[in-house]
Amino acid sequence: MATKKLYRSKYGQVFGVCQGIADWRDLPVGPIRLIVIIAVVCTGIFPGVAIYLLAALFIPANPYETERPANDGSDWRRSGHMHGYSGETVHGTYEANDNDARSNDELKEEYERLKKKVEKMEEEMFDKERDWDQRFHEGN
Repeated sequence: MATKKLYRSKYGQVFGVCQGIADWRDLPVGPIRLIVIIAVVCTGIFPGVAIYLLAALFIPANPYETERPANDGSDWRRSGHMHGYSGETVHGTYEANDNDARSNDELKEEYERLKKKVEKMEEEMFDKERDWDQRFHEGN
């Protein structure tokens, strides 16, 4: 959710500056991090890192962030809950589409069909090659 004031996130990767900017403008954090990395590299490392550290020093930590859930060993990315850029929780699980899923028998049939097709193509090619070999040797 976008905030009115810029804060550092307590849960960011490195001092939470990029996460704070992403939360402030309701943007995904990945592109923000990429832009910061490119800017740091393009400025000759030191000036970019110094600016980043100054930003981490002067941007206050977000006092409104709630505590993260206790680490119970589960992977939060696999919980079936995802948070959109605007902070809403999206619930759902992956369900296989009947059109996308194929049974093993269908896959085996397709494999056999393609295998026969390749064998036929190889046979035709070798037949043409033998034909040219015979024509070449008959001419001598």
